[in-house]
Amino acid sequence: MRKVLIIPVVLLSVILTSCKGPSAGLDMITLDEIASQLELLDANIIKVQAEAPLTANGQRKVVPRTINKDGSFSVVPAGDWTSGFYPGVLWYMYELTGEAEWKERAVRYTAELEDQQYNGSNHDVGFRMFCSYGNALRLTDDESYIPVLEQSAKTLISRYYAYVGSIRSWNFNEENWQCPVIIDNMMNLELLFWASEQTGDPVYHDIAFTHANTTMENHFRADNSSVHVVDYDTITGDVRMMNTHQGYADESSWARGQSWGLYGFTMTYRLTDHIAFLKQAEKIADYLLDHPNLPEDLVPYWDYNAPGIPDEPRDVSAAAIMASALYELCKYSEKGAYYKEKADKIMESLGTTYASEPEENYGFILGHSVGSKPSESEVDVPINYADYYFLEALLRKKKLDAQ
Repeated sequence: MRKVLIIPVVLLSVILTSCKGPSAGLDMITLDEIASQLELLDANIIKVQAEAPLTANGQRKVVPRTINKDGSFSVVPAGDWTSGFYPGVLWYMYELTGEAEWKERAVRYTAELEDQQYNGSNHDVGFRMFCSYGNALRLTDDESYIPVLEQSAKTLISRYYAYVGSIRSWNFNEENWQCPVIIDNMMNLELLFWASEQTGDPVYHDIAFTHANTTMENHFRADNSSVHVVDYDTITGDVRMMNTHQGYADESSWARGQSWGLYGFTMTYRLTDHIAFLKQAEKIADYLLDHPNLPEDLVPYWDYNAPGIPDEPRDVSAAAIMASALYELCKYSEKGAYYKEKADKIMESLGTTYASEPEENYGFILGHSVGSKPSESEVDVPINYADYYFLEALLRKKKLDAQ
């Protein structure tokens, strides 16, 4: 039996709005239990690094990602697209607790990613570097992190196609795609907005703004759902095809992709004050929260149109991203009280039904995420980015409730 949550992050009544958060006395994961899980996770990383330090192709294993199909613990190299989330988790734990041990670990794991500032093999440099180095700079004011982030932004804009008005996401499947852009790419724009503010060079801001506009024009259907992949002609900039890579079907609504869009347009509004981005975020939020296939606990199935609902896997990562985005969106929208109420409900669900039991899941905080159901990869398992956005949502809720 879990202890009653004793920190104000999850159970405080809503102060900023008239809505109430989850009531006290729920059987929810506590901050102490989160810390215990992450202690276990760190111990398991050290064990893997001692017993099998290299991947099959000789890369050094650095950060935890998930649990493999065979039940083993997945520790991945610095070049993995998810590598920035674990350092980010540690930075958020430092922010939540103020305890030096979390900062020390965060500094150590962040440093492991330094060479990724030059990794332009895909768009994920933003995920890798802003979740790790970005949080490091924000929480320490250590200026040694700045050059790494500036180079990361240079690396990211090297993938920009001016005729398209977008940053190319992937290099693979070139026999079918010319310039594939995925909705996930919205998440990388925060690094570019930061770079313009830091350097005074508008190029980063302009590319990020243009990418967001292009995405808003071409990724969204009439009902405000998003396709996963839009492929562009690199010469004309025209849309060649619109399909999915991780969703159920080209015309379906892949759950994590919808959450990426919600988060991305909320963030771009914060950094630009461009009202169209706020309206787009509100449209996405309303589409998701009003969807007939959204379960009562607000933790979506891996795809809102998956054919086997209600027997399809849930995607906790999509829920955690949605909650974090809604906590930010509630600050800007006239429907803020409603959005915060829904975010509180998601967090209540994640903190009860979907949290790992103590000492389970190798130390991951949450279970039941889905990476890519079509390829049967990472289905109904913990994934590091679910933990990252869960802790970010806890922090955002804490700050809202303290106002």
